[in-house]
Amino acid sequence: MAFRDAALSFEMVSRTSVGREFTARRRVRLGDATPNGRLRLDALARYLQDVSNDDTRVSEWSDPHWWVVRRTVVDVHEFPKYMEEIDLVTWCGGLGSHWAERRTQLLALDGRVLVDAAALWVHIDQDTMQPSRVPDDVVETLTESSGGRVVGARLLLRDKLFDATHATSSPWPLRFSDYDAVGHMNNAAYWEIVEEHLAEHRDLRAPLRAVVEHVVQVDPGQNPVRQSVIVDNELDLQLTENDTMHSAMWCGVLS
Repeated sequence: MAFRDAALSFEMVSRTSVGREFTARRRVRLGDATPNGRLRLDALARYLQDVSNDDTRVSEWSDPHWWVVRRTVVDVHEFPKYMEEIDLVTWCGGLGSHWAERRTQLLALDGRVLVDAAALWVHIDQDTMQPSRVPDDVVETLTESSGGRVVGARLLLRDKLFDATHATSSPWPLRFSDYDAVGHMNNAAYWEIVEEHLAEHRDLRAPLRAVVEHVVQVDPGQNPVRQSVIVDNELDLQLTENDTMHSAMWCGVLS
């Protein structure tokens, strides 16, 4: 598999329990769960977006809005279940000049870590829509919890493209509900593609790792194609349109 080594090389850093942390409690509701009652990955992605937004608002960042996700890595140790209450704890796992890594854990109420997640958020200028430096007040807020760890923004999967001639290609129809208030395909909608893979390969269950990287946004009116290579239940996937790479994904057993 083309993406396997790169996906598994990602370091999911440990929780430091120092500096700023933010905690929110959620219950897995009907619209978040599969027919078998486990939390879906697209619902999990919404949880991650929501707790991030709540944290930035409570901490009163000078610029809480102009951040975009470039990559999310999720390690599912155990899927939360329908109607289960969970705690989401989030903190900064590392800083760069124009970006920051947000670590989030989903915890059972007895303290077990069910899910580890790391999302790379890039700060952008609202006028140019280009990456811009992380504001000083945000750096001050996040430095202690980051432990001084410096992170880069290079994508794991984009430079490791598989041979699409060996891939299975199919259209990925977009719905009105896939788009958000920013006007392009919401991050959580990409995770529905990974969920389709889990639905088709029921032997692939926790512990697992899934990676979604965003290269070029999907706008209304576009017609992306899903190109996938599946070996031993592992998924390499590219979401493309003509010569444009929109996203790259990997899902497989967590080593």
